[in-house]
Parts: sequence; C-alpha cells; structure tokens
Amino acid sequence: SFGGLFDPAAVGMGNSILVSSADGVGTKLQVARRAGVHDTVGQCLVNHCVNDVLVQGARPLFFMDYVAMGKLDSSTVAALIRGCALACERNQLALLGGETAEMPGVYEEGDFELVGFLVGAVQREHLIDGSRVRPGQELIGLPSNGLHTNGYSLARKILFDVLGLGLDDRPDEFEGRTVAEELLRVHRPYLEALLPLIEAGQIAAMAHITGGGLPGNLPRVLGSTDARIDRGAWQPPGVFELLVRAGGLEAEEAYRAFNMGVGMVLAVEAEQRDGILEDLEARGERPFAMGQLVEGSGQVQWSR
Repeated sequence: SFGGLFDPAAVGMGNSILVSSADGVGTKLQVARRAGVHDTVGQCLVNHCVNDVLVQGARPLFFMDYVAMGKLDSSTVAALIRGCALACERNQLALLGGETAEMPGVYEEGDFELVGFLVGAVQREHLIDGSRVRPGQELIGLPSNGLHTNGYSLARKILFDVLGLGLDDRPDEFEGRTVAEELLRVHRPYLEALLPLIEAGQIAAMAHITGGGLPGNLPRVLGSTDARIDRGAWQPPGVFELLVRAGGLEAEEAYRAFNMGVGMVLAVEAEQRDGILEDLEARGERPFAMGQLVEGSGQVQWSR
C-alpha cells in the first residue's frame, strides 16, 4: 500500500488506525539548488506524504523533517523548513519536529537532502484497504500540477541536455512559465477535496500517481481487477507534450516515467460517478472520468 498501517487497539490504545508515510523529494532538489529556490520542495514533500496516507482514508496528524547537507547553510535550511511549515498549515497538521545534520564528506558543499515522515489516523470504519474494489466500478482522475515529484532525472536530461534550455527560458508549452517555475511547481495535495467523500464512504479505492506513473501505482489497489484506462479522457499538460516529443519517448515509457497529468485516481461505484464528479467540480477540482474496473489480475489496460 501507499502507507504503513498500525493498529493501536492491538496494544490497548484506541479504535483509530494509524497510517504512516516516509518520503523524499528526489532529484527535484537538483533543480531547487540550481535555481536557488528552496521553499517549494518542502511543500512538495509534505503534500506527497499527505496524499500517501489519504489514499487509505487517513487524515494527517503530524509531520517530521530531516535535512542533511555538507556544510550548514542557515538560509537554505530556513527556506526548506518554511516550505514544510506552509504545507503543514494548509493541510492542518502539526510540524512536530525534525533533525538537521551537517555531514561533510557524505555531501559536497552546496548539496542537501530533504526527507519527511508523516503519521495520520483513520477511524476503522473509514479505512480504505482494497476490500471494496470490484469489477464494474468507474475510475475518476484528478489532475496533477505538472511533474509533481517524479521523473525529474529524465526531465532534466531532456530539457537541459537534449534541448539545451536554461532555467529562465520559456518554452511555448509552459504557458508563460520559465523552466525553473515549471519544474518547481508544488506537488498538489488532495486532502481538502477528497476527505468529505472518504468520510461519506463514497470511494472504494484511491491511487496516488507518483514514480512509475499509472501502470506502476494503480496495480497497488486493483486486487483481482484490471483498470481499463482511456488515455483520450484527458489532455496532458504542455510540459509532458514537450518531454515526450523532445525525448523521443514511446507512450509506454512516458506513462511509466511521468504522471502524464494525473495526480490521483479514484475507484467509485458506477451509479455514484456523476454525482462525485459534480461534487468535486463544486470544490474547485477538474475531475474527469477515465475508465473502468474489469475482471483481471491487477494490471493496467489501455483502451486507446
């Protein structure tokens, strides 16, 4: 699953299930370092962890950070943690603590690492554990905000090495944003839009689309069904169009390397699909119906 589960009742402590997540920002940090912009990646980290516990129905409780670098730079550390704090405030969870480590010889001067740990909780009756997934359910996608935090090694190679772009360049596909602005867009959280649907019992399963894309993440929740996806149901943002074209990527490679514009996928009952789409639109989302669940063995099928 996307988060680890712990049952406090097993040690005589309550009825909620704890859900935990640990993650890093990956090579997106290289873009932040190169651009000298450090406060967005902290937001990405928190939001990524929030989404990873959300897919099992959990509300985030607290977050802890870990920053390591070769030589301590207080302004960089402050910006990184400021980003974490902003995202914690937005998602209504506590930034409980953390650790800062200066490690010369492990990290070169100017290098840094940022990772985080989040714990959430869900009432036992609201836990999303895959038991309600079945053929005939419909799939709803929620758009990503660009690359989120995955595929950056390939994206940097295509944009900087193949195309020779600089951080201040503005490709037409980026809709006026610079390369730095596009690559440092904040990984979206989906808590506010989805928690009411979770608490109403309207979501059978969710998949957070991160590294591995749709074919690498949807199987984690499919059980004995297959997901039949219509790739024509949404238009990937311009950044993906540029990366696919300039990188000469086949569709299968692109959909495994990148999220291709899909940040979260929901499995819902067919008769509830239209109502859920309307609910999400009323909350400011731009959801789209993207496929169905059919009998299978946990695979992703493409209808086109």
